[in-house]
Amino acid sequence: MSTVEHSFKSQQHPLIRSLANSIEQAWQQNLELSPYQIPGDLGYVEGALEGERLMIENRCYQTPKFRKLHLELAQVGNTLDILHCVMFPNPNYALPIFGADIVASRGEKGAVSAAIVDLSPVSSDLSLPSAYQMALANLPDLQFSQPRALPEWGNIFSNFCLFIRPANAQEADAFLSRVQDFLTIHCRFADQAVPAQSEADIASIRSGQNHYCTMQRQNDKTRRILEKSFGTEWAERYLTTLLFDSAA
Repeated sequence: MSTVEHSFKSQQHPLIRSLANSIEQAWQQNLELSPYQIPGDLGYVEGALEGERLMIENRCYQTPKFRKLHLELAQVGNTLDILHCVMFPNPNYALPIFGADIVASRGEKGAVSAAIVDLSPVSSDLSLPSAYQMALANLPDLQFSQPRALPEWGNIFSNFCLFIRPANAQEADAFLSRVQDFLTIHCRFADQAVPAQSEADIASIRSGQNHYCTMQRQNDKTRRILEKSFGTEWAERYLTTLLFDSAA
């Protein structure tokens, strides 16, 4: 596995810290991890955003069925903590894309402004496999007081996408529990997955993954932060080679 020289996970918002630990634990317990080569200058980077120090730490792995497991942690001075995670399947497996993000104010009592998790479909009709639909539909209902609207480009997300602003510690814990549910389901079905048999099926899966990445790169908030901190050229490279790289 790859290691990160600079780690600030212990300083992150409690929900981010808990989710990062939960994700890595699920990966280690359920998947056959091996190193994923991150470009040498992108594993840990520092910049400045409106006078604040911006730090980004990336951890990536791969498995026989996932071309890249990516966990990104970011910290903006004393202002924000950010978690971003995506599990990209190998394009010869018709698996959805797990994704989770949290944006939180710094400090133990910092508010979480955004928390999202989804298993996003890559099929041409943007529907999840029936086994996933059944498993997700059978999860207990959770009630959140502050749901958030998906962005205009959010047609890549499934009907089970959870996007909220947790109002209190109980809702934050419920969100963490739901992410763990999604991870458990995903790892179970990934273990059972068989490879696609035809070049047409593989091409369709690859196309679905690339559409997901193309739409994610339209997130103007992420792009603006990266451009302000590191410049337009670097931001484009980071978005297209690490955050949302197209399936080869």
